[in-house]
Amino acid sequence: MVSYQSPERSERSFPKKAWLGFSQSLRLFCTLVIALNMVGSSLPQGSPASEAVPLFRDVTADAGIVFQHVNGRADRKDYIFEAKGGGAGFFDYDNDGWLDVLIVQGSTLERIGDPELHSVLYRNQRNGTFVDVSAQAGLDYSHWGMGVTSGDYDNDGDVDLYITHLGPNVLYRNNGDGTFTDVTKAAGVAVPQWSTSAAFGDYDSDGDLDLYVAGYLDYGVDNLPPKTSDCTYLGQPVLCGPRGLRGAPDVLFRNEGNGTFTDVSQQSGAVDSRRSFGLGVIWADLDNDQDLDILVSNDATPNLLFLNQGDGTFVEMGFLSGLAVNADGMEQASMGVDAADYDNDGLLDVFMAHFASDYSTLYHNDGNLLFRDVSHLAGIKDTEWLLVSWGTRFIYVNLDGWKDLIHSNGHVYPYLIRTDGKERYPLPGTLYLNRKNGTFTDVSNLAGGDFMKPTVSRGVAFGDYDNDGDIDFLVANMNGTPQLFRCDRNDSNHWVMFKLVGSDSNRDAIGARVTITTGDLKQVWEIKRTVGIYSVSDPRAHFGIGSSDTVDVVEIWWPSGATQRFIAVAADTHYLLREGDKIEKEEY
Repeated sequence: MVSYQSPERSERSFPKKAWLGFSQSLRLFCTLVIALNMVGSSLPQGSPASEAVPLFRDVTADAGIVFQHVNGRADRKDYIFEAKGGGAGFFDYDNDGWLDVLIVQGSTLERIGDPELHSVLYRNQRNGTFVDVSAQAGLDYSHWGMGVTSGDYDNDGDVDLYITHLGPNVLYRNNGDGTFTDVTKAAGVAVPQWSTSAAFGDYDSDGDLDLYVAGYLDYGVDNLPPKTSDCTYLGQPVLCGPRGLRGAPDVLFRNEGNGTFTDVSQQSGAVDSRRSFGLGVIWADLDNDQDLDILVSNDATPNLLFLNQGDGTFVEMGFLSGLAVNADGMEQASMGVDAADYDNDGLLDVFMAHFASDYSTLYHNDGNLLFRDVSHLAGIKDTEWLLVSWGTRFIYVNLDGWKDLIHSNGHVYPYLIRTDGKERYPLPGTLYLNRKNGTFTDVSNLAGGDFMKPTVSRGVAFGDYDNDGDIDFLVANMNGTPQLFRCDRNDSNHWVMFKLVGSDSNRDAIGARVTITTGDLKQVWEIKRTVGIYSVSDPRAHFGIGSSDTVDVVEIWWPSGATQRFIAVAADTHYLLREGDKIEKEEY
Protein backbone atom coordinates (compact mmCIF):
# COMPACT_ATOMS: atom_id res chain seq x y z
CA MET A 1 0.00 0.00 0.00
CA VAL A 2 1.32 3.42 -0.90
CA SER A 3 0.08 6.77 0.41
CA TYR A 4 0.89 9.56 -2.00
CA GLN A 5 1.68 13.04 -0.79
CA SER A 6 0.60 14.40 -4.15
CA PRO A 7 -1.37 11.91 -6.02
CA GLU A 8 11.61 -29.37 -19.44
CA ARG A 9 14.58 -27.52 -18.14
CA SER A 10 17.76 -28.82 -16.54
CA GLU A 11 17.61 -29.55 -12.82
CA ARG A 12 20.30 -26.95 -12.13
CA SER A 13 20.30 -23.77 -14.16
CA PHE A 14 23.77 -22.56 -13.15
CA PRO A 15 26.52 -23.33 -10.62
CA LYS A 16 25.92 -22.19 -7.04
CA LYS A 17 28.69 -19.59 -6.96
CA ALA A 18 28.61 -18.46 -10.56
CA TRP A 19 26.74 -15.23 -9.85
CA LEU A 20 29.37 -14.03 -7.43
CA GLY A 21 32.21 -14.62 -9.86
CA PHE A 22 30.67 -12.83 -12.84
CA SER A 23 29.28 -9.60 -11.46
CA GLN A 24 30.03 -7.67 -14.64
CA SER A 25 28.12 -10.20 -16.70
CA LEU A 26 25.24 -9.84 -14.30
CA ARG A 27 25.03 -6.15 -15.05
CA LEU A 28 24.67 -7.01 -18.72
CA PHE A 29 21.99 -9.54 -17.84
CA CYS A 30 20.17 -6.86 -15.85
CA THR A 31 20.28 -4.54 -18.85
CA LEU A 32 18.95 -7.34 -21.02
CA VAL A 33 16.03 -7.90 -18.64
CA ILE A 34 15.04 -4.26 -18.85
CA ALA A 35 15.33 -4.31 -22.62
CA LEU A 36 13.23 -7.43 -22.90
CA ASN A 37 10.63 -5.91 -20.64
CA MET A 38 10.28 -2.93 -22.94
CA VAL A 39 10.06 -4.84 -26.21
CA GLY A 40 6.68 -6.12 -27.30
CA SER A 41 6.13 -9.47 -28.89
CA SER A 42 3.19 -11.13 -30.52
CA LEU A 43 1.50 -14.13 -28.98
CA PRO A 44 -0.58 -16.69 -30.82
CA GLN A 45 -4.25 -16.16 -30.35
CA GLY A 46 -5.74 -18.71 -28.01
CA SER A 47 -9.27 -19.97 -27.93
CA PRO A 48 -11.79 -17.74 -26.17
CA ALA A 49 -12.04 -18.05 -22.41
CA SER A 50 -13.88 -21.21 -21.42
CA GLU A 51 -17.47 -20.72 -20.36
CA ALA A 52 -16.83 -23.41 -17.72
CA VAL A 53 -16.06 -20.84 -15.03
CA PRO A 54 -17.22 -22.09 -11.63
CA LEU A 55 -19.56 -20.14 -9.41
CA PHE A 56 -17.97 -19.10 -6.14
CA ARG A 57 -20.75 -19.05 -3.56
CA ASP A 58 -20.49 -17.24 -0.25
CA VAL A 59 -21.41 -19.96 2.26
CA THR A 60 -20.07 -18.21 5.36
CA ALA A 61 -23.35 -18.07 7.24
CA ASP A 62 -24.34 -21.65 6.36
CA ALA A 63 -20.89 -22.80 7.47
CA GLY A 64 -21.37 -21.30 10.94
CA ILE A 65 -18.53 -18.80 10.70
CA VAL A 66 -19.54 -15.75 12.71
CA PHE A 67 -16.74 -13.19 13.00
CA GLN A 68 -16.50 -9.43 12.99
CA HIS A 69 -13.10 -7.99 12.15
CA VAL A 70 -12.09 -4.92 14.17
CA ASN A 71 -9.26 -2.74 12.89
CA GLY A 72 -9.46 0.87 14.01
CA ARG A 73 -12.50 2.94 13.15
CA ALA A 74 -14.44 1.63 10.18
CA ASP A 75 -15.25 5.10 8.83
CA ARG A 76 -11.86 6.75 9.30
CA LYS A 77 -8.21 5.66 9.37
CA ASP A 78 -5.85 7.95 11.24
CA TYR A 79 -2.81 5.67 11.33
CA ILE A 80 -1.47 3.32 8.71
CA PHE A 81 -1.79 0.21 10.88
CA GLU A 82 -5.55 0.80 10.94
CA ALA A 83 -5.60 0.00 7.21
CA LYS A 84 -3.40 -3.10 7.45
CA GLY A 85 -3.93 -6.67 8.62
CA GLY A 86 -6.69 -9.10 7.87
CA GLY A 87 -5.09 -12.55 7.91
CA ALA A 88 -6.80 -15.89 7.31
CA GLY A 89 -5.67 -19.49 7.44
CA PHE A 90 -6.56 -23.00 6.27
CA PHE A 91 -4.73 -25.78 8.13
CA ASP A 92 -5.60 -29.15 9.67
CA TYR A 93 -4.81 -28.62 13.36
CA ASP A 94 -6.42 -31.88 14.61
CA ASN A 95 -5.08 -34.21 11.89
CA ASP A 96 -8.48 -35.50 10.82
CA GLY A 97 -7.87 -34.76 7.13
CA TRP A 98 -10.20 -31.75 7.01
CA LEU A 99 -9.03 -28.16 6.84
CA ASP A 100 -9.81 -25.95 9.81
CA VAL A 101 -9.92 -22.15 9.78
CA LEU A 102 -8.19 -19.38 11.69
CA ILE A 103 -9.13 -15.72 11.30
CA VAL A 104 -6.81 -13.06 12.71
CA GLN A 105 -8.34 -10.29 14.79
CA GLY A 106 -7.18 -6.68 14.89
CA SER A 107 -7.99 -4.05 17.51
CA THR A 108 -8.35 -0.34 18.15
CA LEU A 109 -6.21 1.99 20.22
CA GLU A 110 -8.95 2.06 22.83
CA ARG A 111 -9.42 -1.71 22.99
CA ILE A 112 -5.85 -3.03 23.11
CA GLY A 113 -5.89 -6.07 25.40
CA ASP A 114 -9.68 -6.43 25.29
CA PRO A 115 -10.23 -10.18 25.92
CA GLU A 116 -13.08 -10.18 23.43
CA LEU A 117 -10.69 -9.29 20.60
CA HIS A 118 -8.61 -12.33 19.72
CA SER A 119 -8.03 -14.55 16.72
CA VAL A 120 -10.64 -17.26 16.24
CA LEU A 121 -10.11 -20.94 15.46
CA TYR A 122 -12.93 -22.84 13.75
CA ARG A 123 -12.86 -26.65 13.63
CA ASN A 124 -14.15 -28.28 10.46
CA GLN A 125 -17.06 -30.57 11.37
CA ARG A 126 -16.74 -32.47 8.06
CA ASN A 127 -20.27 -31.60 6.96
CA GLY A 128 -19.73 -28.16 5.50
CA THR A 129 -19.93 -26.41 8.86
CA PHE A 130 -17.43 -25.12 11.41
CA VAL A 131 -17.50 -24.58 15.17
CA ASP A 132 -15.56 -21.99 17.22
CA VAL A 133 -13.03 -23.82 19.42
CA SER A 134 -10.79 -20.87 20.28
CA ALA A 135 -11.36 -21.01 24.03
CA GLN A 136 -10.74 -24.73 24.49
CA ALA A 137 -7.75 -24.55 22.12
CA GLY A 138 -6.12 -21.80 24.19
CA LEU A 139 -5.89 -19.28 21.35
CA ASP A 140 -7.04 -16.33 23.42
CA TYR A 141 -4.12 -13.90 23.20
CA SER A 142 -5.51 -10.40 22.70
CA HIS A 143 -3.42 -7.87 20.81
CA TRP A 144 -3.47 -6.15 17.41
CA GLY A 145 -3.16 -9.08 15.03
CA MET A 146 -1.95 -8.87 11.44
CA GLY A 147 -1.36 -12.26 9.82
CA VAL A 148 -0.84 -15.97 10.36
CA THR A 149 1.30 -18.80 9.09
CA SER A 150 1.51 -22.44 10.10
CA GLY A 151 4.03 -25.27 10.00
CA ASP A 152 5.14 -28.30 11.97
CA TYR A 153 8.33 -26.66 13.24
CA ASP A 154 9.07 -29.44 15.78
CA ASN A 155 8.30 -32.33 13.39
CA ASP A 156 5.95 -34.00 15.88
CA GLY A 157 3.14 -34.52 13.40
CA ASP A 158 0.97 -31.58 14.52
CA VAL A 159 0.86 -28.25 12.74
CA ASP A 160 1.84 -25.22 14.82
CA LEU A 161 0.80 -21.57 14.45
CA TYR A 162 2.70 -18.29 14.23
CA ILE A 163 0.58 -15.14 14.43
CA THR A 164 2.07 -11.76 13.53
CA HIS A 165 1.04 -8.62 15.39
CA LEU A 166 1.68 -4.95 15.75
CA GLY A 167 4.51 -6.40 17.87
CA PRO A 168 5.26 -8.82 19.46
CA ASN A 169 4.37 -11.99 17.52
CA VAL A 170 3.23 -15.29 19.06
CA LEU A 171 4.28 -18.89 18.34
CA TYR A 172 1.72 -21.48 19.41
CA ARG A 173 2.93 -25.08 19.69
CA ASN A 174 0.26 -27.67 18.90
CA ASN A 175 -0.01 -30.08 21.84
CA GLY A 176 -1.66 -32.78 19.72
CA ASP A 177 -4.77 -32.89 21.89
CA GLY A 178 -6.72 -29.98 20.42
CA THR A 179 -4.89 -27.35 22.45
CA PHE A 180 -1.99 -24.96 21.86
CA THR A 181 0.72 -23.56 24.12
CA ASP A 182 2.34 -20.15 23.74
CA VAL A 183 6.07 -20.96 23.42
CA THR A 184 7.17 -17.64 21.94
CA LYS A 185 9.63 -16.70 24.67
CA ALA A 186 11.23 -20.14 24.93
CA ALA A 187 11.53 -20.41 21.14
CA GLY A 188 12.97 -16.89 20.79
CA VAL A 189 10.75 -15.69 17.93
CA ALA A 190 8.75 -12.83 19.46
CA VAL A 191 9.93 -9.97 17.15
CA PRO A 192 9.04 -6.72 18.95
CA GLN A 193 8.42 -4.63 15.82
CA TRP A 194 5.35 -4.53 13.62
CA SER A 195 5.33 -7.71 11.48
CA THR A 196 3.06 -8.47 8.54
CA SER A 197 3.52 -11.83 6.80
CA ALA A 198 5.65 -14.78 7.90
CA ALA A 199 6.54 -18.11 6.31
CA PHE A 200 8.10 -21.43 7.28
CA GLY A 201 10.64 -23.10 4.95
CA ASP A 202 13.69 -25.33 5.28
CA TYR A 203 16.46 -23.26 3.70
CA ASP A 204 19.38 -25.41 4.93
CA SER A 205 17.76 -28.79 4.10
CA ASP A 206 18.37 -30.13 7.61
CA GLY A 207 14.86 -31.50 7.94
CA ASP A 208 13.28 -28.83 10.15
CA LEU A 209 11.46 -25.63 9.32
CA ASP A 210 13.09 -22.22 9.57
CA LEU A 211 11.07 -19.01 9.75
CA TYR A 212 11.15 -15.74 7.84
CA VAL A 213 9.23 -12.76 9.25
CA ALA A 214 8.56 -9.63 7.19
CA GLY A 215 8.76 -6.34 9.10
CA TYR A 216 6.82 -3.27 8.02
CA LEU A 217 7.25 -0.12 10.13
CA ASP A 218 9.01 0.68 13.39
CA TYR A 219 5.80 1.94 15.01
CA GLY A 220 3.09 0.49 17.22
CA VAL A 221 0.40 1.29 19.74
CA ASP A 222 2.98 2.68 22.19
CA ASN A 223 4.96 4.44 19.45
CA LEU A 224 2.49 6.07 17.11
CA PRO A 225 3.58 7.36 13.71
CA PRO A 226 3.42 11.14 13.25
CA LYS A 227 0.01 12.51 12.38
CA THR A 228 -0.09 15.42 9.94
CA SER A 229 -2.44 17.00 7.43
CA ASP A 230 0.28 17.01 4.78
CA CYS A 231 -0.59 13.53 3.45
CA THR A 232 -3.25 13.54 0.77
CA TYR A 233 -4.72 11.22 -1.84
CA LEU A 234 -6.75 12.52 -4.78
CA GLY A 235 -6.85 15.86 -3.01
CA GLN A 236 -8.16 14.54 0.32
CA PRO A 237 -6.23 14.28 3.63
CA VAL A 238 -5.36 10.67 4.49
CA LEU A 239 -3.20 8.67 6.85
CA CYS A 240 0.54 8.92 6.28
CA GLY A 241 2.94 6.22 5.17
CA PRO A 242 4.77 4.18 4.51
CA ARG A 243 6.98 6.69 2.69
CA GLY A 244 8.62 9.04 5.15
CA LEU A 245 8.32 6.61 8.05
CA ARG A 246 10.94 4.29 9.60
CA GLY A 247 10.86 0.74 8.33
CA ALA A 248 11.14 -2.35 10.55
CA PRO A 249 13.69 -5.05 9.72
CA ASP A 250 12.82 -8.51 8.44
CA VAL A 251 14.13 -11.48 10.41
CA LEU A 252 15.34 -14.93 9.33
CA PHE A 253 15.23 -17.48 12.16
CA ARG A 254 17.13 -20.77 11.86
CA ASN A 255 15.49 -23.74 13.56
CA GLU A 256 17.99 -25.33 15.96
CA GLY A 257 16.04 -28.58 16.13
CA ASN A 258 15.46 -28.37 19.88
CA GLY A 259 12.44 -26.10 20.01
CA THR A 260 14.44 -22.90 19.71
CA PHE A 261 15.35 -20.55 16.88
CA THR A 262 18.34 -18.28 16.24
CA ASP A 263 18.25 -14.97 14.38
CA VAL A 264 20.67 -15.54 11.48
CA SER A 265 19.66 -12.57 9.33
CA GLN A 266 23.11 -10.97 9.35
CA GLN A 267 25.29 -14.05 9.12
CA SER A 268 23.16 -15.70 6.43
CA GLY A 269 23.09 -12.65 4.18
CA ALA A 270 19.28 -12.62 4.13
CA VAL A 271 19.31 -9.21 5.72
CA ASP A 272 16.88 -6.39 5.03
CA SER A 273 19.62 -3.76 5.15
CA ARG A 274 17.40 -0.96 3.80
CA ARG A 275 14.60 -1.72 6.27
CA SER A 276 12.16 -1.96 3.41
CA PHE A 277 8.42 -2.02 4.06
CA GLY A 278 7.79 -5.78 3.94
CA LEU A 279 4.28 -7.03 3.24
CA GLY A 280 4.40 -10.49 1.64
CA VAL A 281 6.90 -13.33 1.72
CA ILE A 282 7.14 -16.75 0.07
CA TRP A 283 9.72 -19.53 -0.05
CA ALA A 284 10.22 -20.83 -3.59
CA ASP A 285 12.96 -22.44 -5.69
CA LEU A 286 13.06 -19.68 -8.28
CA ASP A 287 16.35 -20.72 -9.90
CA ASN A 288 15.54 -24.46 -10.12
CA ASP A 289 18.64 -25.54 -8.19
CA GLN A 290 16.80 -27.61 -5.56
CA ASP A 291 16.91 -25.30 -2.57
CA LEU A 292 14.49 -22.65 -1.34
CA ASP A 293 14.98 -18.96 -2.05
CA ILE A 294 13.14 -16.13 -0.26
CA LEU A 295 11.06 -13.58 -2.14
CA VAL A 296 9.82 -10.55 -0.18
CA SER A 297 7.29 -8.15 -1.65
CA ASN A 298 7.91 -4.64 -0.31
CA ASP A 299 5.60 -1.65 -0.19
CA ALA A 300 6.91 1.42 -2.04
CA THR A 301 10.45 0.00 -2.00
CA PRO A 302 12.18 -2.52 -4.27
CA ASN A 303 11.35 -6.16 -3.67
CA LEU A 304 13.98 -8.50 -2.25
CA LEU A 305 15.06 -11.85 -3.67
CA PHE A 306 17.44 -13.75 -1.42
CA LEU A 307 19.08 -16.41 -3.58
CA ASN A 308 20.02 -19.53 -1.60
CA GLN A 309 23.69 -20.42 -2.15
CA GLY A 310 23.29 -23.93 -0.76
CA ASP A 311 25.80 -23.38 2.06
CA GLY A 312 23.58 -21.62 4.58
CA THR A 313 23.99 -18.19 2.99
CA PHE A 314 22.01 -16.00 0.62
CA VAL A 315 22.80 -13.29 -1.94
CA GLU A 316 20.28 -10.54 -2.61
CA MET A 317 19.37 -10.61 -6.32
CA GLY A 318 16.21 -8.51 -6.59
CA PHE A 319 17.40 -6.05 -9.25
CA LEU A 320 19.60 -8.51 -11.11
CA SER A 321 16.75 -10.99 -11.43
CA GLY A 322 14.25 -8.39 -12.62
CA LEU A 323 11.91 -8.91 -9.64
CA ALA A 324 12.77 -5.77 -7.65
CA VAL A 325 10.75 -3.40 -9.85
CA ASN A 326 8.39 -3.43 -12.82
CA ALA A 327 9.19 -3.03 -16.52
CA ASP A 328 9.33 0.74 -16.12
CA GLY A 329 11.99 0.42 -13.44
CA MET A 330 9.55 1.57 -10.74
CA GLU A 331 9.01 0.08 -7.31
CA GLN A 332 5.39 -0.80 -6.61
CA ALA A 333 3.16 -1.36 -3.58
CA SER A 334 3.74 -5.14 -3.67
CA MET A 335 1.12 -6.52 -1.33
CA GLY A 336 0.31 -10.15 -2.19
CA VAL A 337 2.81 -12.48 -3.90
CA ASP A 338 2.86 -15.99 -5.33
CA ALA A 339 5.19 -18.12 -7.43
CA ALA A 340 3.99 -20.97 -9.63
CA ASP A 341 4.44 -22.36 -13.14
CA TYR A 342 1.52 -20.83 -15.05
CA ASP A 343 2.77 -21.77 -18.56
CA ASN A 344 3.88 -25.35 -17.76
CA ASP A 345 7.50 -24.92 -18.81
CA GLY A 346 8.93 -26.27 -15.54
CA LEU A 347 9.97 -22.87 -14.11
CA LEU A 348 8.20 -20.91 -11.37
CA ASP A 349 6.82 -17.56 -12.45
CA VAL A 350 5.82 -14.74 -10.08
CA PHE A 351 2.76 -12.55 -9.59
CA MET A 352 2.57 -9.51 -7.29
CA ALA A 353 -0.56 -7.53 -6.41
CA HIS A 354 -0.34 -3.74 -6.17
CA PHE A 355 -2.04 -0.41 -5.43
CA ALA A 356 -4.40 1.76 -7.50
CA SER A 357 -3.03 4.00 -10.27
CA ASP A 358 -0.69 1.10 -11.04
CA TYR A 359 -0.95 -2.45 -12.31
CA SER A 360 -0.37 -5.82 -10.69
CA THR A 361 2.68 -7.50 -12.16
CA LEU A 362 3.15 -10.88 -13.80
CA TYR A 363 6.80 -11.89 -14.15
CA HIS A 364 7.68 -14.69 -16.56
CA ASN A 365 10.65 -16.85 -15.59
CA ASP A 366 12.89 -16.92 -18.66
CA GLY A 367 15.44 -19.20 -16.97
CA ASN A 368 18.87 -18.48 -15.52
CA LEU A 369 17.25 -16.28 -12.87
CA LEU A 370 15.92 -13.77 -15.38
CA PHE A 371 12.35 -12.59 -14.87
CA ARG A 372 10.43 -10.46 -17.36
CA ASP A 373 7.41 -8.27 -16.68
CA VAL A 374 4.83 -9.66 -19.13
CA SER A 375 1.75 -8.08 -17.56
CA HIS A 376 0.75 -6.24 -20.74
CA LEU A 377 1.48 -9.18 -23.04
CA ALA A 378 -0.50 -11.48 -20.75
CA GLY A 379 -3.58 -9.25 -20.87
CA ILE A 380 -3.46 -8.33 -17.19
CA LYS A 381 -2.08 -4.81 -17.08
CA ASP A 382 -4.99 -2.81 -18.48
CA THR A 383 -7.59 -4.21 -16.06
CA GLU A 384 -5.70 -3.41 -12.87
CA TRP A 385 -5.33 0.37 -12.65
CA LEU A 386 -8.30 1.15 -10.36
CA LEU A 387 -7.75 -1.80 -8.00
CA VAL A 388 -5.95 -2.10 -4.68
CA SER A 389 -5.07 -5.79 -4.58
CA TRP A 390 -3.95 -8.08 -1.74
CA GLY A 391 -4.35 -11.86 -1.29
CA THR A 392 -3.47 -13.83 -4.40
CA ARG A 393 -2.60 -17.27 -5.75
CA PHE A 394 -2.25 -19.29 -8.95
CA ILE A 395 -4.92 -22.03 -8.74
CA TYR A 396 -6.69 -24.43 -11.09
CA VAL A 397 -10.16 -22.96 -11.46
CA ASN A 398 -11.64 -25.05 -14.29
CA LEU A 399 -9.19 -27.95 -13.86
CA ASP A 400 -7.98 -27.85 -17.48
CA GLY A 401 -4.30 -28.32 -16.53
CA TRP A 402 -3.36 -24.63 -16.67
CA LYS A 403 -3.14 -22.52 -13.53
CA ASP A 404 -5.46 -19.53 -13.33
CA LEU A 405 -5.01 -16.46 -11.15
CA ILE A 406 -7.12 -14.85 -8.46
CA HIS A 407 -6.74 -11.91 -6.11
CA SER A 408 -8.77 -9.97 -3.55
CA ASN A 409 -9.26 -6.21 -3.66
CA GLY A 410 -10.08 -3.40 -1.27
CA HIS A 411 -8.93 0.20 -0.94
CA VAL A 412 -7.39 1.77 2.18
CA TYR A 413 -9.12 5.15 2.39
CA PRO A 414 -12.70 4.97 3.75
CA TYR A 415 -13.63 8.37 2.33
CA LEU A 416 -13.70 6.75 -1.12
CA ILE A 417 -16.95 5.02 -0.20
CA ARG A 418 -18.64 8.42 -0.47
CA THR A 419 -17.11 9.70 -3.70
CA ASP A 420 -18.34 9.63 -7.27
CA GLY A 421 -14.81 9.03 -8.55
CA LYS A 422 -13.57 5.92 -10.30
CA GLU A 423 -11.68 4.58 -7.28
CA ARG A 424 -13.79 2.91 -4.61
CA TYR A 425 -13.22 1.71 -1.04
CA PRO A 426 -15.04 -1.66 -1.37
CA LEU A 427 -14.06 -3.60 -4.48
CA PRO A 428 -15.01 -6.98 -5.98
CA GLY A 429 -12.46 -9.76 -6.42
CA THR A 430 -10.59 -10.56 -9.63
CA LEU A 431 -10.41 -13.89 -11.46
CA TYR A 432 -8.22 -14.47 -14.53
CA LEU A 433 -8.62 -17.58 -16.66
CA ASN A 434 -5.47 -18.99 -18.27
CA ARG A 435 -5.85 -19.17 -22.06
CA LYS A 436 -2.94 -21.65 -22.43
CA ASN A 437 -0.94 -19.33 -24.69
CA GLY A 438 0.69 -17.02 -22.17
CA THR A 439 -2.35 -14.78 -21.81
CA PHE A 440 -5.21 -14.49 -19.32
CA THR A 441 -8.80 -13.30 -19.59
CA ASP A 442 -10.66 -11.50 -16.81
CA VAL A 443 -13.73 -13.65 -16.12
CA SER A 444 -14.63 -12.14 -12.75
CA ASN A 445 -18.15 -11.34 -13.90
CA LEU A 446 -18.75 -15.03 -14.69
CA ALA A 447 -17.86 -16.20 -11.17
CA GLY A 448 -21.22 -15.21 -9.65
CA GLY A 449 -22.85 -12.38 -7.79
CA ASP A 450 -21.28 -13.32 -4.46
CA PHE A 451 -17.81 -13.08 -5.94
CA MET A 452 -18.60 -9.71 -7.50
CA LYS A 453 -19.92 -8.17 -4.27
CA PRO A 454 -17.66 -5.21 -3.37
CA THR A 455 -15.78 -5.67 -0.08
CA VAL A 456 -12.73 -4.19 1.63
CA SER A 457 -10.70 -7.39 1.37
CA ARG A 458 -7.19 -8.24 2.52
CA GLY A 459 -5.73 -11.72 3.10
CA VAL A 460 -7.02 -14.86 1.36
CA ALA A 461 -6.54 -18.50 2.34
CA PHE A 462 -6.94 -21.13 -0.39
CA GLY A 463 -7.83 -24.79 0.15
CA ASP A 464 -10.19 -27.69 -0.47
CA TYR A 465 -12.09 -27.41 2.81
CA ASP A 466 -14.86 -29.81 1.74
CA ASN A 467 -12.48 -32.34 0.12
CA ASP A 468 -14.37 -32.44 -3.17
CA GLY A 469 -11.32 -31.87 -5.36
CA ASP A 470 -11.59 -28.19 -6.19
CA ILE A 471 -10.15 -25.14 -4.45
CA ASP A 472 -12.29 -22.95 -2.23
CA PHE A 473 -11.07 -19.81 -0.53
CA LEU A 474 -11.59 -17.70 2.58
CA VAL A 475 -11.35 -13.90 2.36
CA ALA A 476 -10.62 -11.70 5.37
CA ASN A 477 -12.42 -8.37 5.11
CA MET A 478 -11.33 -5.18 6.85
CA ASN A 479 -13.79 -4.13 9.59
CA GLY A 480 -16.24 -6.65 8.21
CA THR A 481 -17.24 -10.29 8.15
CA PRO A 482 -15.12 -12.87 6.31
CA GLN A 483 -16.34 -14.68 3.22
CA LEU A 484 -15.99 -18.42 2.74
CA PHE A 485 -16.32 -19.06 -0.99
CA ARG A 486 -17.22 -22.60 -2.04
CA CYS A 487 -16.25 -23.54 -5.56
CA ASP A 488 -19.25 -24.93 -7.45
CA ARG A 489 -17.90 -26.29 -10.72
CA ASN A 490 -19.77 -26.60 -14.00
CA ASP A 491 -17.04 -28.40 -15.96
CA SER A 492 -16.39 -32.12 -16.46
CA ASN A 493 -12.63 -32.02 -16.00
CA HIS A 494 -10.64 -34.24 -13.66
CA TRP A 495 -8.32 -33.50 -10.74
CA VAL A 496 -5.85 -35.12 -8.38
CA MET A 497 -4.48 -33.99 -5.01
CA PHE A 498 -1.48 -35.14 -2.96
CA LYS A 499 -0.72 -34.72 0.73
CA LEU A 500 3.03 -35.10 1.30
CA VAL A 501 4.60 -36.17 4.60
CA GLY A 502 8.37 -35.98 4.94
CA SER A 503 10.62 -38.26 7.00
CA ASP A 504 14.21 -37.27 6.20
CA SER A 505 12.75 -34.05 4.82
CA ASN A 506 10.76 -31.66 6.98
CA ARG A 507 7.48 -33.31 7.90
CA ASP A 508 5.43 -30.68 6.05
CA ALA A 509 7.46 -31.38 2.88
CA ILE A 510 7.70 -27.64 2.26
CA GLY A 511 9.90 -27.17 -0.79
CA ALA A 512 9.09 -30.59 -2.26
CA ARG A 513 8.10 -30.64 -5.93
CA VAL A 514 5.41 -32.81 -7.45
CA THR A 515 5.52 -33.18 -11.23
CA ILE A 516 2.76 -34.97 -13.09
CA THR A 517 2.53 -36.01 -16.74
CA THR A 518 -0.72 -36.60 -18.61
CA GLY A 519 -0.16 -37.21 -22.28
CA ASP A 520 2.02 -34.37 -23.59
CA LEU A 521 1.28 -32.08 -20.67
CA LYS A 522 3.67 -31.83 -17.72
CA GLN A 523 2.75 -29.80 -14.64
CA VAL A 524 4.65 -28.78 -11.52
CA TRP A 525 3.48 -27.93 -8.01
CA GLU A 526 5.90 -26.84 -5.29
CA ILE A 527 4.71 -27.34 -1.71
CA LYS A 528 4.30 -24.24 0.45
CA ARG A 529 1.90 -22.99 3.08
CA THR A 530 2.31 -19.19 3.09
CA VAL A 531 1.06 -17.44 -0.02
CA GLY A 532 -0.40 -14.02 -0.87
CA ILE A 533 -0.35 -11.72 2.16
CA TYR A 534 -1.02 -12.23 5.87
CA SER A 535 -2.37 -15.73 5.19
CA VAL A 536 -1.66 -19.45 5.08
CA SER A 537 -3.19 -22.01 2.72
CA ASP A 538 -3.75 -25.71 2.13
CA PRO A 539 -0.30 -27.29 1.65
CA ARG A 540 -1.54 -30.16 -0.52
CA ALA A 541 -0.45 -30.33 -4.16
CA HIS A 542 -3.51 -29.86 -6.36
CA PHE A 543 -3.73 -30.40 -10.12
CA GLY A 544 -6.38 -30.10 -12.77
CA ILE A 545 -5.86 -32.66 -15.54
CA GLY A 546 -8.59 -31.86 -18.04
CA SER A 547 -10.22 -34.82 -19.77
CA SER A 548 -7.62 -37.34 -18.56
CA ASP A 549 -8.93 -39.83 -16.03
CA THR A 550 -5.44 -41.13 -15.24
CA VAL A 551 -2.14 -39.47 -14.46
CA ASP A 552 0.52 -41.23 -16.52
CA VAL A 553 3.44 -40.41 -14.23
CA VAL A 554 3.78 -38.81 -10.80
CA GLU A 555 7.29 -37.77 -9.77
CA ILE A 556 8.25 -36.32 -6.39
CA TRP A 557 11.47 -34.56 -5.51
CA TRP A 558 11.92 -34.29 -1.72
CA PRO A 559 14.06 -31.64 0.04
CA SER A 560 16.25 -34.48 1.36
CA GLY A 561 17.21 -35.19 -2.27
CA ALA A 562 15.17 -38.39 -2.43
CA THR A 563 12.92 -39.00 -5.43
CA GLN A 564 9.90 -41.20 -6.04
CA ARG A 565 7.95 -42.17 -9.13
CA PHE A 566 4.51 -43.68 -9.63
CA ILE A 567 2.71 -44.60 -12.84
CA ALA A 568 -0.94 -44.88 -13.88
CA VAL A 569 -2.42 -42.97 -10.93
CA ALA A 570 -6.21 -42.72 -11.02
CA ALA A 571 -7.74 -39.23 -11.13
CA ASP A 572 -10.40 -37.62 -8.93
CA THR A 573 -8.72 -38.92 -5.79
CA HIS A 574 -6.91 -37.57 -2.74
CA TYR A 575 -3.60 -39.33 -2.10
CA LEU A 576 -1.17 -39.57 0.79
CA LEU A 577 2.52 -39.68 -0.15
CA ARG A 578 4.96 -40.49 2.63
CA GLU A 579 8.62 -40.01 1.83
CA GLY A 580 10.10 -43.36 0.72
CA ASP A 581 6.76 -45.18 1.00
CA LYS A 582 3.97 -46.31 -1.31
CA ILE A 583 1.15 -44.10 -2.51
CA GLU A 584 -2.10 -44.40 -0.55
CA LYS A 585 -5.64 -43.21 -1.19
CA GLU A 586 -7.09 -40.81 1.36
CA GLU A 587 -10.70 -41.62 2.21
CA TYR A 588 -12.91 -38.79 3.48
